[in-house]
Amino acid sequence: ESDTASEISFQFNKHKKTPSIGSHSSDMASVSSVSGSVLSVYSGDFGSVDAQGTVEFALDYDEKNREFQVHVSQCKDLAVVDEKKSRSDPYVKTYLLPDKARMGKRKTSVKKRTVNPIYNEVLRYKIEKMVLLIQKLNLSVWHNDPLGRNSFLGEIEVDLASWDWSNRKLNWYPLKPRSLSAVNGVDHRGVMNLSIKYVPPGSLGKMCPKNPPSGEVHIWVKDVKDLLQLRPSGVDAFVKCYVLPDTSKKSYQKTRVIKRDTNPVFNHTIVYDGFHTEDLKDACVELTVWDHEKLTNHFLGGIRLGLGTGLSYGISVDWMDSTQEEVAFWQEMMLAANEWIEGLLPLRSL
Repeated sequence: ESDTASEISFQFNKHKKTPSIGSHSSDMASVSSVSGSVLSVYSGDFGSVDAQGTVEFALDYDEKNREFQVHVSQCKDLAVVDEKKSRSDPYVKTYLLPDKARMGKRKTSVKKRTVNPIYNEVLRYKIEKMVLLIQKLNLSVWHNDPLGRNSFLGEIEVDLASWDWSNRKLNWYPLKPRSLSAVNGVDHRGVMNLSIKYVPPGSLGKMCPKNPPSGEVHIWVKDVKDLLQLRPSGVDAFVKCYVLPDTSKKSYQKTRVIKRDTNPVFNHTIVYDGFHTEDLKDACVELTVWDHEKLTNHFLGGIRLGLGTGLSYGISVDWMDSTQEEVAFWQEMMLAANEWIEGLLPLRSL
């Protein structure tokens, strides 16, 4: 069925394995360190004002320091968020797309009580020019709310591959409403083709030599398609797997690295034993795809297979957040013991 396989013994202990604040292991911390910046460009938008006004900025690339610079000058005629107080407290935020996680968010200071803010600030990204040219710049303007209920005021998106880099002058650009794809929550990171199977304890019969004394979850990672291309040569992709709430070395497994391919074929099977049927309600299989580099690996997307209840062994956890598709996939496995359940699931930000 597959050219590589891993089998590890995994014993759930409801007392020792129960997650608590700060209990995530170092590798899980590396996932969470990017998860904040991986959130949608429009996360936290509580406003309903129409986009209006203009923004003045210039773009430049510093060859010597290998640095992309966004010179944010000012905005004019922005929408008023608080009509009673005739007030907006605007700031400018930038992302490099499609990989918001890798380069992260940059933002200016907040200017209070004005619809014509003046910034004169430079937002900087350390990035190779060749990598920059396959990105898009998303520049958006927001009203800052003390309680975090920020309001979207408008945006502009620049395709950096077609940008005139000889143009270093400040220019005015009209702010536009959110794009339709963004409003619909489209954040395409690729899709994973996989199969899963649950073998209950003793279900194969006494005469079967491979009959597990405790249950087993089998995960067959077949391939991934349409990964984000972070550099012209493609990506060097591999998949990590954990069974949460355990983020220890016992739970951690990974595939080999497939080089220079945005459609990598892994054909890798992982078997977790020590799985009792009741554990299926409280556990979550997390599969994440990464781009391998010498100094650091870059998160590309992932899936979480579980019931998505927000709870694990009675404790509230943020990783029990499976989508409807992921929940349905996990439930189908729970209902069809000893059968491979095949699925094609979209990768997402975790």
